Amino acid sequence: MLKKIKILPIASESLGVRSMCSLVETPDISILLDAGISLCPYRFNLMPHPLEYQAIAELRKRIQEVAKKVKIITISHYHYDHFTPSHEDWIVNWTEAEISAQRVYSGKRLLVKSPFDYITRKQKKRAKKFNKLSNKFQSIEIADDKTFIFGKDTELKFSKAVSHGPEDNSLGWVIMLFVKFENEKFIFAPDVQGPMSDNILNQILSYNPQLILIGGPPLYLSKHIVDDLKINSGIKNMEKIVRKIPLTIIEHHILRDKNWRYKSKRLFRQAKRNGNRIITAAEFLSKENKLYEANREELYLKMPPSKKFRNWVDKVLSKKRSTNHH
Repeated sequence: MLKKIKILPIASESLGVRSMCSLVETPDISILLDAGISLCPYRFNLMPHPLEYQAIAELRKRIQEVAKKVKIITISHYHYDHFTPSHEDWIVNWTEAEISAQRVYSGKRLLVKSPFDYITRKQKKRAKKFNKLSNKFQSIEIADDKTFIFGKDTELKFSKAVSHGPEDNSLGWVIMLFVKFENEKFIFAPDVQGPMSDNILNQILSYNPQLILIGGPPLYLSKHIVDDLKINSGIKNMEKIVRKIPLTIIEHHILRDKNWRYKSKRLFRQAKRNGNRIITAAEFLSKENKLYEANREELYLKMPPSKKFRNWVDKVLSKKRSTNHH
């Protein structure tokens, strides 16, 4: 699909964790996008399954290894599955205080979503805590609505802050990334949830990329948390994307529903009708989908956690409660 721009998913829902971390390379530059990873602490009233912890441990290490080879890392927004925080957390983020963050970001040039504008209170607090590490970075630059040129032909264009899902959402804002090298174009559109927003859809279609990596709508939240009209809006807008863009890598929220493929079958029909394709990040890598969170109930039934694992969870939770109490 693309010959000069190379995309390599590093961690993702289809690889067993919450993440959209990816490596993008052009002949001029290598960039690590959204170097974060996390697990859902409770789903179906269950803690993450041991397979999920195995995946996050392996992929956290992988992110750190890839980070060593790049000079630039982006942060689209301050949710922990999109950046590595600087606190200890073995339940959700698999992080070792500041060490994990330093292994990823030390000596790097960071291009980040503004920690001041178009941001929720919680994300602003997270960004402020993270920025205390800034003496470890080579530099940290607000990227919203800016374009960066590398070499002769690589253009990184960041969008203005756009909504994390519907326009009236409370989840905040993210920045998308548009990568161009000569006549090749790629879009990274994390957490736009379809997109649900027509404004985001228009930005994506007007750029006319050959490949997009996009976060789909949160089917698993329909009815009880997210209005069905908004979910349907995300699916309808995605139809327009897959109709026009040759290859769509679909990821993130949409894959948290084990029936996602059936529920979005019209997307596949539209893509096929127009000679286009939709695949997950795992499929892009020619790997099997590992939708661990979506299948957590079945995993617990088929592969019950050992006593050793349950004791470890109790110990970690006890330590966390003690730390929070003090």
